[in-house]
Amino acid sequence: MKIFTAEQIRQWDSFTISREPVSSIQLMERAVEALAGWISENCKNHKKIAIFCGNGNNGGDGLALARILYTKGFDTDVFVQNPKGKFSDDASVNLKRLRDLSGISVREFKEADHYNFDTKTIIIDALFGTGLSRPLKGVFKELVEVLNEENCIRISVDIPSGLPADHIFEDDTVIFKADYTLSFQCWKKSFLHPETGKYTGKVIILDIGLHKGYLQTQVTHDFVIDGKVVDSIFKPRQEFSHKGTYGKVTMAGGSYGKIGAAVLATRSAMKIGCGLTFILAPKCGYEILQISCPEAMFTEGGEECLEYFPVEEDMVYGIGPGMGTNEQTEKALLKFLKEYHNPLVLDADALNIIAKNQKNLDLIPKKSVITPHPKEFERLFGSTENSFERLKLAREKAAEFTIYIVLKDHHTQVITPQGKVFYNITGNAGLAKGGSGDILTGILTSLLAQGYYEENACILAVWLHGRAADLAAEKYSKESMLPTDVINEFGNVFEELNKRTTVKL
Repeated sequence: MKIFTAEQIRQWDSFTISREPVSSIQLMERAVEALAGWISENCKNHKKIAIFCGNGNNGGDGLALARILYTKGFDTDVFVQNPKGKFSDDASVNLKRLRDLSGISVREFKEADHYNFDTKTIIIDALFGTGLSRPLKGVFKELVEVLNEENCIRISVDIPSGLPADHIFEDDTVIFKADYTLSFQCWKKSFLHPETGKYTGKVIILDIGLHKGYLQTQVTHDFVIDGKVVDSIFKPRQEFSHKGTYGKVTMAGGSYGKIGAAVLATRSAMKIGCGLTFILAPKCGYEILQISCPEAMFTEGGEECLEYFPVEEDMVYGIGPGMGTNEQTEKALLKFLKEYHNPLVLDADALNIIAKNQKNLDLIPKKSVITPHPKEFERLFGSTENSFERLKLAREKAAEFTIYIVLKDHHTQVITPQGKVFYNITGNAGLAKGGSGDILTGILTSLLAQGYYEENACILAVWLHGRAADLAAEKYSKESMLPTDVINEFGNVFEELNKRTTVKL
């Protein structure tokens, strides 16, 4: 799914109006019908609704929504800054339609101070949409501060008021804190970054039928990884195949006391389906690895740490989990990178070793995949003020070194050398545990060995990782799920994929 800027979304509206027999007020009605449909279906236990409307088209959505919800049986109250003030053309039309109904009162914002917000009340934010260009001030800031304190379910129309669609405001900005954001047609970039996404709650994307011609032709470099993208990438297992069909993997990692990381990465690679799996680890992990991963073949790389990396050109390497950064390992890794020139996966301590000297970045083979979390990224490339700036820097570095950066976060981002960014929306906070990154390294390495192109391997890997985590959370909860539980869900994820992509009579 493409991500468009606020300006592109406005152009999409205009494109739809000019290409279809639809007016702007009719398009607003279409959007509001989708809003009302979702609310009436999902809020059956809440019949009291307070809608706060601005004077622009987002407020027009709110005014129309009040009318439709009222006809569906909801007890609806509307709040505006000044009922006699100036509204946009479409908002004015909907305000007039609202006044024709005797059962809805239109109040002023100041009346919210004495309004009875009980636990069955839903607050709907329709103050400002994607056109907001500056932080909230004055009466709107004060109102949002009050509404954020109420113990009610809060829903935003299209985007939480005060939140920019494409960037970030200063730290002390007041933003409506939604439990749900019902947004139109596509994700907004700010929904996907930690500093801004925390205000959206659960994001629901509503299809309001904007013209597909615009979607197909409009250029963007930002995307959300959705089921349609994943289905187009996934390659079902072929019946007439053998272990050589699915490549050879070496998972290199582990050190004294950290063999578990190598176990997780290796088990992950095997469960994702590579043909042959080798473990390059120190001798101290031999028994653990042979018992934990009997399907993999052990290669000794030292006594208590990795001191040697064999070079095999037909092998895909995943390097780093639990490896340590001591002098012998550092020397061995840098020597290996000078001799091996095919794409590989670098994670964890492999990245920490490379980060010790900026010249080491030139040793990373072209089209390789690196998987830093924010701190590892900072060690590699320098600090940034926020995640938007970090992503900008990641784009620059991916292009400079011709590498793929899998920037781990709540919504992990895949950054390509061509400057494209793919945001992953599967996964949950249960992945915030040691070992989760080791699993992702195994997935990536296995998919590369199976012949997936680097970009596709990254997209499919982060989606698989997150989807398996979602299934694990359903069974064990986000608090109690373990990385091993995530690995054990891979089979269920592949079963889903095969059902969706297999040709049926």
